[in-house]
Amino acid sequence: MEQLEVFETIDAPPETVWQVLLEFDAYPEWNPFLRSVEGLPVEGERLMIRVRLPGGRSRTIWTRVLTVETNRRLVWLGRLGVPFAFDGYHEFHLEPIDGGRRTQLLQRETFRGALVPVLFHRRRIERGFRAMNRGLKERAEHRVRATA
Repeated sequence: MEQLEVFETIDAPPETVWQVLLEFDAYPEWNPFLRSVEGLPVEGERLMIRVRLPGGRSRTIWTRVLTVETNRRLVWLGRLGVPFAFDGYHEFHLEPIDGGRRTQLLQRETFRGALVPVLFHRRRIERGFRAMNRGLKERAEHRVRATA
């Protein structure tokens, strides 16, 4: 098992960050890591996600949405191939800070399976998480400034 966590402080309330996170159609405009997401962020639904690791090519992963807690948490489980070969439990946590005016974002993934020692590229995945978090931060903060 391997786990990767990346945090980002965003100068926008969780509701704004949540809106940006769930606007899957807009991902190609700002998200260099998850290039596209097709499907609905509803528990039990399947999502088709195109991931591009920094310095790598794109890969399509099918996931199942496990948890949706509005303005707080989104979780899905993705698999490459059969169960327990290479599973990724992906989480987004939004924690209100400064009285709800700002958000502490946590993007975390837990990898399990027989192929993790071969397919897990910590530095590249971490760079992808950081790039996505920065893009989400910029978009949410821009939205706040535009409505101020």
